[in-house]
Amino acid sequence: MKEIKIFSSPLDLAEKFAEELARTINDSAAAKKTFTLALSGGSTPKILFSILGDQYSNSISWEYVHFFWGDERCVPPDDPESNFGMAKKQLLEKIEIPFPNIHRIMGEKDPFGEAVRYSNEIACYTREKSGLPQFDMIILGLGEDGHTASIFPDNKRLLYSDKICEVAVHPENFQKRITITGKVINNAENVVFLVTGAKKAEVVAEIIDKTKDSAYPAALIEPGNGVLKWYLDISAAKMVDKSKIGFQHH
Repeated sequence: MKEIKIFSSPLDLAEKFAEELARTINDSAAAKKTFTLALSGGSTPKILFSILGDQYSNSISWEYVHFFWGDERCVPPDDPESNFGMAKKQLLEKIEIPFPNIHRIMGEKDPFGEAVRYSNEIACYTREKSGLPQFDMIILGLGEDGHTASIFPDNKRLLYSDKICEVAVHPENFQKRITITGKVINNAENVVFLVTGAKKAEVVAEIIDKTKDSAYPAALIEPGNGVLKWYLDISAAKMVDKSKIGFQHH
């Protein structure tokens, strides 16, 4: 099942998604169920985390949330490039959450050893479905080259890997990253792409309209047991054929 929602601006998108996420987490908490959430880096999540930290610090049952990361650059947590560091500053420092509920990828460690350690940690704290970990929700971004998490077009084998996490290499700057793999993403209950900006419009349209067999890794994210949601701002959605899709304009 796929849902597409289009918003007037990155801020509007982040505010509406924050509302939805708050409801979802609190529904889970009311049922006394933990909520496993994998976060993304990037500019749109940064706005989202800031809204959650500033406006929802006391209205979400954070103690039921277990935070993970879909990918991480191999840098220390205080490095400006750290996805964990950004989430910590914008969100985690502003909320009350038990320390054991924060499962960061240790980007400062040996990447290959850390990919194994983090795979085990994910397996320990998520439920299993079809022999793989199942997250309640995975938030993803989209690169201008069509990559998502750290699955780049030149390394699409990571979409089909049987491992939970793998080491990836950025094709331009050769920076090592640790990423969850495609099978784990596609096993999630909810997968949400947050995409803003005109630079992403062509890639978004090709993936959503399925005008041709796409070479973009993000085009192969289709959860088999869950819901796929695309949250787009007007700029990112401007080339999507609105007549062919069921979408909601906000």
